[in-house]
Amino acid sequence: MMLLLCLLCSLWAEPSLSLKDVGVFPLDEDIRDLAVGSSGLYIATEERLYQLSHDLKLVRTLTQKGIFRNGDQQEFQRVSGAAAWETTFRANMLLPFVKNGSLISCGAPYRGCGYCEVLDLQNISNLLYRENIQVGPLSSSSGSVGFLLDVKKDSTQTETYILTAVRQHEDESKKSGCNSDTQTINLHNTDDAQEGEIFSLSVSSGKAVIRSKGDVEFVDGFQIDSTAYLLSNVRSGAESNRVRLIWLQAENSKAETVKTLRGATLRLSDGGSCRLLAASLIPGGQQVLWSGVFGVDGTNTELAVFDISPDGSVGPDNDPDFFYASKGGTSEPKTLKPKALLFRQHYMTSVLAVRQKAWMVFFIGTADGQLIKLVVDRNFHPACPRVLYRANDDRKVFPKMHLDPVDPKHMFVAFRKQMRRVPVAACSSHTDVQQCWSAQDPFCVWCSSKSRCTFEDDCRDSDWLSIPEESQQKMVSHRVVKDPDGPIKLIVQIHVTAGQNATSNFACQFSTTSKEYFSMKYLPQFPQCTCTLLNGSLPADGVRFTVKMRLGTTYLSENLRMINCSEVHGPPSSALCQQCIEAGCGWSNGRCSWAHQGLQNVSVCQEMESGTNLSKPEISSITPSVVSFYGRNHALLSGRNLSHVTRVRIQKDMDCSPRESPVWNNTGASLTFHIPATDTKGGVKVCVLLPDGSCHGSSEISYKSSPVCSSMAPNSSWISGKRKVTLTGSHLELVEGLTHSHALQEVLPVLNSSFQELTYETAANTHSSSSTVSLKVANHSLACPTHMMYYPDPEFTSFTSAREGDDIRITFQKKTDKLQMSEPELLVWGVQDQELHPCIMEGKESSNNIESFICEIRDRSTTFQQIQIKYGDKTVTLNNSSLLMMLWMLIALLLIPCIIVVVVIVSQRRQKKLTAKMNKVMEDLELDIRNDIRQGFVDLQTDKAELMENVGAIPFLDYKHFASRIFFPESEPLMTLYIKDIGQDAVKDELDECSRGLSKLMQDQLFLTSMVHALEEQKSFTIKDKCALASLLTVALHSDLLYLTEVMEVLLKDLMQQNSSAQPKLLLRRTESTVEKLLTNWMSICLYGFLRESAGQQLFLMVSALAQHIAKGPVDSVTEKALYTLSEDWLLWQAQDFSSLRLKVLFAVGTDGEVSEPLEVDALSCDTVEQLKEKILSTFKAKFGFPYNAPLRDVCVEYERDGLFVPLQEVDANSEVVMEVTMLNTLQHYKVHDGATIKVLPRASRPPLSPQGSVKDDENFSGKYFHLINPDVYEDQRSNPERKKFKLKEVHLTKLLSTKVAVHSFVENLFRSIWGMPHGRAPQAIKHFFDFLDAQADNMKISDPDVRHIWKTNSLPLRFWVNILKNPQFLFDMEKTPHLDGCLSVIAQAFMDSFSLSETQMGKHAPTNKLLYAKDIPKFKQEVKTYYKQIRDLPPITDTEFKDFLWEESKKHENEFNEAAALRELYKFIQKYFPEIKEKLDQNGAPAELTEQLQHVKDTFDGLKSCSWN
Repeated sequence: MMLLLCLLCSLWAEPSLSLKDVGVFPLDEDIRDLAVGSSGLYIATEERLYQLSHDLKLVRTLTQKGIFRNGDQQEFQRVSGAAAWETTFRANMLLPFVKNGSLISCGAPYRGCGYCEVLDLQNISNLLYRENIQVGPLSSSSGSVGFLLDVKKDSTQTETYILTAVRQHEDESKKSGCNSDTQTINLHNTDDAQEGEIFSLSVSSGKAVIRSKGDVEFVDGFQIDSTAYLLSNVRSGAESNRVRLIWLQAENSKAETVKTLRGATLRLSDGGSCRLLAASLIPGGQQVLWSGVFGVDGTNTELAVFDISPDGSVGPDNDPDFFYASKGGTSEPKTLKPKALLFRQHYMTSVLAVRQKAWMVFFIGTADGQLIKLVVDRNFHPACPRVLYRANDDRKVFPKMHLDPVDPKHMFVAFRKQMRRVPVAACSSHTDVQQCWSAQDPFCVWCSSKSRCTFEDDCRDSDWLSIPEESQQKMVSHRVVKDPDGPIKLIVQIHVTAGQNATSNFACQFSTTSKEYFSMKYLPQFPQCTCTLLNGSLPADGVRFTVKMRLGTTYLSENLRMINCSEVHGPPSSALCQQCIEAGCGWSNGRCSWAHQGLQNVSVCQEMESGTNLSKPEISSITPSVVSFYGRNHALLSGRNLSHVTRVRIQKDMDCSPRESPVWNNTGASLTFHIPATDTKGGVKVCVLLPDGSCHGSSEISYKSSPVCSSMAPNSSWISGKRKVTLTGSHLELVEGLTHSHALQEVLPVLNSSFQELTYETAANTHSSSSTVSLKVANHSLACPTHMMYYPDPEFTSFTSAREGDDIRITFQKKTDKLQMSEPELLVWGVQDQELHPCIMEGKESSNNIESFICEIRDRSTTFQQIQIKYGDKTVTLNNSSLLMMLWMLIALLLIPCIIVVVVIVSQRRQKKLTAKMNKVMEDLELDIRNDIRQGFVDLQTDKAELMENVGAIPFLDYKHFASRIFFPESEPLMTLYIKDIGQDAVKDELDECSRGLSKLMQDQLFLTSMVHALEEQKSFTIKDKCALASLLTVALHSDLLYLTEVMEVLLKDLMQQNSSAQPKLLLRRTESTVEKLLTNWMSICLYGFLRESAGQQLFLMVSALAQHIAKGPVDSVTEKALYTLSEDWLLWQAQDFSSLRLKVLFAVGTDGEVSEPLEVDALSCDTVEQLKEKILSTFKAKFGFPYNAPLRDVCVEYERDGLFVPLQEVDANSEVVMEVTMLNTLQHYKVHDGATIKVLPRASRPPLSPQGSVKDDENFSGKYFHLINPDVYEDQRSNPERKKFKLKEVHLTKLLSTKVAVHSFVENLFRSIWGMPHGRAPQAIKHFFDFLDAQADNMKISDPDVRHIWKTNSLPLRFWVNILKNPQFLFDMEKTPHLDGCLSVIAQAFMDSFSLSETQMGKHAPTNKLLYAKDIPKFKQEVKTYYKQIRDLPPITDTEFKDFLWEESKKHENEFNEAAALRELYKFIQKYFPEIKEKLDQNGAPAELTEQLQHVKDTFDGLKSCSWN
């Protein structure tokens, strides 16, 4: 009898059909046998033996190909590589013998006799032993089983044998020509030391074998304690199949074991036969429980559980089917009935049973590629089945499934030509506690500390909850009870299993809007809470209330409605029954009663009549009744009395929440509905719903695999479409239509289809050369793997007709194309007197790029001058024009000589003109290149360092702004958040209680280092987070630099220990840890004074010199590329001719037109108006020492021409436009000459050019405008060749060198200020840290001087100086343009090359930024080595001196940073990773006081208050 339906989850619910960590190992052949061992997985196919790791990674593979040796004996010998072979060893039995580290592989070569090998379990390539002997079946593993049997000889000694149970026909040995002692059940030796040597059956009294009668097919075999169990199907003569169980006691000896033969018969029911298909032992428990999949008929299968504990009352060797000595007994063996029938499903093929807590879990494989999970409680009540995995095709599940012995959270499932490793549960897919519980999965628990659904062993504390030990419909249920003359009580119960922390912290709280009815009288006692009414009555409409429960740190809430059960009246009906039970009452004797007086199972309501008088609907048919698991749109249901049907219900036998689909087009005799998609395959039941919720009628829909398209023919179409194409694949009869990717809205109808083939006509396509064909199934589109190629329509050229007897033979030609048209695709007619005469296709010929088709028109005597050809949906008419063609050919022959003469004369004239023009262009090109090279040479020889006439005061940033830019380079808001404004930094802020607690906690070095390590171990803690953490620590501990230094050194030592065994030279090379960013910050703090006093001045001079030299030549206003630069990427090699201008600039003063004294400003003729403004304001500031009183965007300039001032605009009506891109106006555009007068006036005195103020404010500035780089040089040369000259980039590379020469003295001064030793002393921080690195190298016994050099280089030049060189805006109040950044990168690269130990050979293909300083680097390297040696030779800094230095630095910048803000931000990291930090403290042996202090800080920040539950 099948069990009642579950209402919690279902096969229809969304299962994990493709779990994230499903592993797949594909195979070229089908699996013959597989076995799982402690060291891996072993798979035998026809030609190979595979050894896989437990995560399905290939370890080794062994060929099974070989040859026969020794003539008649036909000994098999494996061959290697590509050697010749004649047979394959078909392994039918694999047995991992873990105890002696071997793998036993037995079977037979193709057309050979028995053969066994013993291989190394760790490396199957090592052959330990082989023998030509039959152990197990010869032909196939199907119907046979084998396993290792331990026979207990005495209390101290155990022998291991191979038990084989072979499906054996009486004449098998005669048919194969092989002599063998193998019988039905056999015990073979596993060791030469055993009697008869390895693989022998011999015992002192004969052979250790058991024989049988009839046809025996074995399905399962295993050993528990000292008992062996064998399960088989037995058929004798015309008798029906019987399922037999055999017991053997494995004691004393091999001979004694076979003598203990006892048997029993397994029956599902009293009548009818069944066949055992697959089986699995249910591990654990006092009884020996066993599960089997039984085939009831050709389709239906059932899963049943039996108790197969050995029965000592049955005498040995008295079985009717199996015998050892006698010919078998005559008495009927004992019959075993199932303890429970659990599950029905079509085509089950395999089962694996495991125990999890009090539950049994069954994993069921099917013939159509599904892996179903069924959970059953100890009373054999099943929860809802779930699909763990589903193949898209009908890929059968192999009968053997295994749990992974290394990681029991996974199992191995074999399919045709593939092995999969599937998780046993998808806990992480359940996002809240309700989902986790509703999954009814005993593998999963809700882990409160992690707030997620996990496996139990992934939840490290005991604060978790899971499903109860028995199946329940709801997580929280309630009952309303009333004792005679007693109050009404509400009892709420939570159905969970929970950890110790959860159950010991259980509490309840009730709340309702009708507070006068409730009073708590009893304390909550897990798992119940009881609430008693004050006055013993309830209002007529009941009371709605909310119950809140706490289990540990998990909070649950349930909204319930309580009614007076005794006052629920009405005629008995299904709806009234459900209303009663859902309100917490019971149903008894057709009426509602208090919960303890009736049943509370909603299933009792389903057996009741609906209570309506409507005619019961009947279902006669559903079209279609076979669909894919994607469902079907517009299915038609026919029947009687359908008028009142509102929905169609679809459900499985054990469906917990069936699907319902709305209906339309309801005529009373038929209706239309959608068949919904499902996640499982097989049959489902269909009924129709009436308005009262009752369901009537019965029909069935079968869900199959989705259609699969594997190929198409032909795979091309003409662009006009309508070509017939045939698809091949599987389940193609389920396709509703087709689409092409170029026309997705057009659904192409199916012309005809079957399981393997489908025909349709292609869509037209004039836009693309290929298209993807997709099958439309319900609301899904499934793409075919082959693309449909589109080619032009066929071009038919001519035809001829000739008489052949009474018929007319027509031959028509077509140009050869890629369509590969066939004769059936063409319909041809002869046209005569407007009548069409069909022409029957005969054949096709191809030659000389012409395809000829031949057809015949029967019983006609006259030839045809016109034919019609139809292909697809298109018709072509051809005329017979042979005479006309001859005339045209004659005319063409006469015209050819004339045309040739004309062509020769014209081409000679054009050639002469082209040659003359080319010579002129080459001469101009040569002259341009000569001038460019000469000018470059002149620049190199005459360029003087006339720079730095007046740079004014150096605009150093104050310390806190410098430090904030170093700490938080990518976040302007963070910079301002952690520094105090002017005036605030003089006051020391008092920290609040939260910040004081955290600040005190951080003064504990164990806590701080443990926290850093814990955070860095988290995968979600990114490099960006690590940098932020380092900078926040720097701000928070800035007032105690000595402690910050100690923490940094401890973290550095830990980092060195991590890298010591790997690559010590990579230490500090990249910022991948918190301490590396911390070191950058520390260096910046300690070297700020050195920057202000020494290196900073040289850096500013170098940057200013570089900027001035760049401005000497043209700079493209749009791309910012310049003629003078250090970076080839920023080289303006397209620059045209320009001239220098010295302009007289007047500044408007007052409002009456007065102007200032003229100011001389240097500019270039190619400067834009914006660039001119920049140079004017820059010269003004350099001349007078203060900026002009109006910003750049608020300044207008005018040019004096003919006594009038003309406004200079960036773009005007006369601006040049090339290909819709506008050129910015230059001084040359306005014909501004040398010595011209320019007037500057505020914009307020003139109307603006545009609302945006400048064209640079345009979002698409670089797309709409250009300056010196033409948007299309070649197009411009054709239209205006004299405006642009041909340019070569390499000619202008000398500009890089001239720029380098101009600023070289500044670069040298900067470098030497960095590695110089003023007064013979280095900055204290550098000396201290270098000594620290040397000391650590000594401790780690690192003697390689290169390693020490690299450590120092990575910590100081790479980590600090390069950062300053490339980002002068960190130190100065200035802006850095992208072009300046490119030049500084070249200098920074040269700086780092000076510290490199490797010698780089420069060739002609080396990058220019390397070549620029190639000759300077060796000199710099020597200076660096001297610098490092001088530091090393300096006397050590005493601890007192360095502590004083750090104390002074802390005191100097006291109160400049917002320590409280940094601490609050740090707490966000602590809050996010609190469990991990706490765990790291425990691992590091932190005292309890420290952990308590951390918890106190968390409580303080979170604002938690102790609370008690009423």
